[in-house]
Amino acid sequence: MNLYEKNELTYEKKEHKVTVVNRKEIEIHGVKEVDSFDHEEFLLETNMGYLIIRGQQLQLKSLHVEDGIVQINGKVYEMVYVDEETQEKAKGLFSKLFK
Repeated sequence: MNLYEKNELTYEKKEHKVTVVNRKEIEIHGVKEVDSFDHEEFLLETNMGYLIIRGQQLQLKSLHVEDGIVQINGKVYEMVYVDEETQEKAKGLFSKLFK
């Protein structure tokens, strides 16, 4: 087993949890990668699929890569999970938007 396979296994075992406090603070556990973000939208790859967070004045408060924890501040309007079948399509769309 190489290092990449080992990392994939650890992500599968981690719990995915999203905590929202008063629509102003979000803490997400089980994040594999932050694909893109700006003050209106975050695209996160989690161990449960891609998660899109939309809002106003969104800011990355903290990122703990090894633990897979992301904290975001700002006004949250929407949180959407992208189905596995459409993940590649969504990733392509967002990568084009953020070039």
